[in-house]
Amino acid sequence: MVQLLKEEKPDSVVHFAEQRAAPYSMKTSKAKRYTVDNNVGGANNLCCAVIDSELDIHIVHLGTMGVYGYGTSGGEIPEGYIDVILPGGREANILHPAHPGSVYHATKCLDAILWQFYQKNDQLRITDLHQGIVWGTNTPQCALDDRLVNRFDYDGDYGTVLNRFLMQGAMGVPLTVYGTGGQTRAFIHISDTARCIDIAINNPPNKGDRVEIFNQVAETRRVRDIAEMVAKMTGVEANFIPNPRQEAAENELDVSNRKFCNLGLNPITLDEGLFDEVTEVVKKYKSRCNPRKILPASFWNKARAAECASLDPDSIKIDASKEEKKVEVAGVAHLNTTATTA
Repeated sequence: MVQLLKEEKPDSVVHFAEQRAAPYSMKTSKAKRYTVDNNVGGANNLCCAVIDSELDIHIVHLGTMGVYGYGTSGGEIPEGYIDVILPGGREANILHPAHPGSVYHATKCLDAILWQFYQKNDQLRITDLHQGIVWGTNTPQCALDDRLVNRFDYDGDYGTVLNRFLMQGAMGVPLTVYGTGGQTRAFIHISDTARCIDIAINNPPNKGDRVEIFNQVAETRRVRDIAEMVAKMTGVEANFIPNPRQEAAENELDVSNRKFCNLGLNPITLDEGLFDEVTEVVKKYKSRCNPRKILPASFWNKARAAECASLDPDSIKIDASKEEKKVEVAGVAHLNTTATTA
């Protein structure tokens, strides 16, 4: 990596090379070890490589809103740093306390500590993007040609919640809502993800500045409200199933995203009209769907696994009335929608 950096001399490095699925990180002890080794080790290796290259390279890291926990700030979640009163009435602005909800989220918290250390010790210039749940399938650029289409994950380990719902609705499968659906989460469209990364690259911190942190989100929504939107649009009912995750049944979430908005981001918010693009992609490649992969297959602990024991992957059936003529498109074999991502 050091030699690559010396040869290419990049102004910025965007660090995406991490195991990205919370459910997968909880699947087995092996998956937990892999997630920690890959994610934390990779972040440390990148910092070491930048230092050894002796180049002034700006690191942009894709983090997660999950480092904050959900509703633990007692109000609006600030962007990375929070004002506190220390003993003796001393005021301070510190890194927001970590409150991870999975091994995956814990690695992002550990990454954040590494960024703080290397900024302080070696004056590395680092931006950490605390991203919400991504939805949508294509940016305007990717939509220009089928060969550029993004992967679409719908399974219990890697499929994000809104994309899962849209896929299920398009195929006539009842929407799998975990628990009460009272979890409030932050969301962002994939086009805004690309725009935010562009903004971050073009607005780096100066050498010696503390780690820059952005909340990369557009809005917050409650999961059952999203399920209701999709159910209304597709005519498919919501099915409330046992929650495989160890988390609060209900939570509130208020998130600041003022930094990106002040730098020109005009966030795309959830709108039924925008769901059409995802639905069309699903219909086009639905022949590749394996309905046995839809239900959760990773459980946070033994108690969660026991509560979900009645879930039967073979019970998921695609509604034949929604079947359409199979579409074969050359050059999109990489759109592997059979189980792999978070």
